[in-house]
Amino acid sequence: MELLFLIKGVILGFSIAAPVGPIGVLCIRRTLASGMANGFLSGFGAASADAVYGCIAAFGITAISTLLLDNRFYLHVFGGLFLLYLGVYTFRAVPSETAAAAAGKGLLGAYTSAFFLTLTNPTTIMSFVAVFAGLGIGAAAGNFWLAGFMVFGVFVGSLLWWLLLSSVVNALRANIKQHHLKIVNQCSGVIIFGFGVLSLFSL
Repeated sequence: MELLFLIKGVILGFSIAAPVGPIGVLCIRRTLASGMANGFLSGFGAASADAVYGCIAAFGITAISTLLLDNRFYLHVFGGLFLLYLGVYTFRAVPSETAAAAAGKGLLGAYTSAFFLTLTNPTTIMSFVAVFAGLGIGAAAGNFWLAGFMVFGVFVGSLLWWLLLSSVVNALRANIKQHHLKIVNQCSGVIIFGFGVLSLFSL
């Protein structure tokens, strides 16, 4: 039974992370501009946020779930405005000549920004709740052991996607020149800004 819930969690985490969204674009841009570590840690931040929401849904913490859903308007506003800022910042960013060092505030910032950006997306918790119910995982809410296996699976599945994405993009870095990175920055900035506009208009 534990293995079944673990496998379901991995599939769920991978499938929720896989659709290309603002975090996916951010991971690709950061991998190209600063290396695999930066891009992967951006995905790591998103996976951590997925695990948080997975805990909320799996353990049946209805009070917290209700609080988040009741305040989804403010989460949309905050997340949308942050995306607008990130889009403009990314568009104006000048690619560095060399990859950033694999330590320091850059990597911590890559993790935390992706974590909070994913956490402010109210559709994430609703996606988990809906899919959990559809797969019958909601029954794990009364069993903390099974719920723990499932949440760990969600985290692993999400992390596998970001590892795959950052690895593939990093493998192509050698063939990408400086002016290509500038174009990537501008395109990524426009896309991320667009996600912010959509988030605000979805209010």
